[in-house]
Parts: sequence; structure tokens; C-alpha cells
Amino acid sequence: MHKKSDHYWISMSDIMTGLMVIFMFISVAYILQLKQQQKERNQILEEYKNVKMALFNELQKEFENDFKKERWDAIIGEDLTIRFKNEKVLFDYNKSDLRPQFKNILDNFFTRYFTILLKAPYKKHIAEVRIEGHTDSWGDYLYNLRLSYERTQSVLQYFFESPSSPYYTLNEDDKKIVRFWLTATGFSWGRVLDSDGNFVLESGKKENRMQSRRVEFKIVTKSDAIVKTILDTMGN
Repeated sequence: MHKKSDHYWISMSDIMTGLMVIFMFISVAYILQLKQQQKERNQILEEYKNVKMALFNELQKEFENDFKKERWDAIIGEDLTIRFKNEKVLFDYNKSDLRPQFKNILDNFFTRYFTILLKAPYKKHIAEVRIEGHTDSWGDYLYNLRLSYERTQSVLQYFFESPSSPYYTLNEDDKKIVRFWLTATGFSWGRVLDSDGNFVLESGKKENRMQSRRVEFKIVTKSDAIVKTILDTMGN
């Protein structure tokens, strides 16, 4: 004859077994959810990396011959920054007016540059196209800040006002996009370079004045939006 207490313990055992099964299913579901979220984050990062690399490769291929020292004396970095290095081609000493040679370069550069950036696979990933002016560390910082800014303003103004600018051939939607993208700023000698083209602040090496005097076109991608999307998936 079974005692009443035996039935009690059997019932409790069944309940504990059931709870463990439920917990196991919850754990498995949670792990699967984490794996799915990680997969989505990886897909987002992979797409971003692939688009950025494709854009880099296309720009490099398009301008490979022009970037040679005997022509434009420019380079492109994997961060999508195009650097025009020869100040003697760009501006006269202590001046912000574009030299005729630089105007000729820009006439050629602008059309091909924005034709690539406005392609469907790229333009939705671009947040800003920044024209940056840099000087060497000779002279007053604030004076050079104004000079570097005025130089980039001259480049920006040339794009929007020159009769030869491709801006006038764009459709209205692309004009809106380009106006949203384009900005110009001057950094004075806050970001001088060493002989390897790296920031002196990071490398600790001696400044190369010729390398430091430059104009750059920097593509800023929508990395903030990508990070937000990833954080959102992590929070859900």
C-alpha cells in the first residue's frame, strides 16, 4: 500500500522535470535568437565592408593613371580619402585662389568622381563628402586655419559655379544629394603628416612640410547608422 506522501513526491518530481524541459526549450530558443542576431550583424558589417572596398577599387581604377606624380600627384587611401599633395599645383603661396592647373585637374576630376559616387550601389551608403584643407606647421595656427578653410571654399565654389562643372548636368534628385553631401573645412596644421603620409600625432615622427600641405576629398560613410542598426539588433 502506497503512502499519501509517496504520491506527493512523485507529483513534485514530475513538476520539476517539466520545469527543466521548459527551461531547456527557453535556453535553446534564446541561443538560436542570439545566433540569428549575430548573423544579421555580420551581414550588415559584411555589406558595409564590401561596398566600401568596391568603391575604393573603382575609384582607384578610374584615377590610377591620373594620380601619378607627373600628372596630378595624388593618392587614395583605403578610408576613401583622395589626397592632392602638390601645393604648387593647387595654390600660390599664402593664397586661396585656385591655380589654373588645379582648375584643369578639377574639371577632369569632378565629373568622373561624382559619376562613381552617384551610382546606386554607393550613394545610399554615403553620408558626406568633405573637402579638407591642410597646411604645414609654419606660421600662426589661426591664420592657417582661415587660409586652409578659404582654400576649400574656393574648391567648393568652383564646383558649384564653374560653367564646366558637372553639377549643371545632374538631374534634380542628384543635385539635392550632392548639396547634402558636400561640405568644406580647414584644419590648419592640426593634422600634419610625416614622410610616410601618416599623422605626426600618431606616428611620433618628424613633420614633412610638403606632405602636410594638401587638399583632400574625404568620403564619410553612414557608419553611425550601421552602428545604430547593430545596437538595435543587440537590444531586441
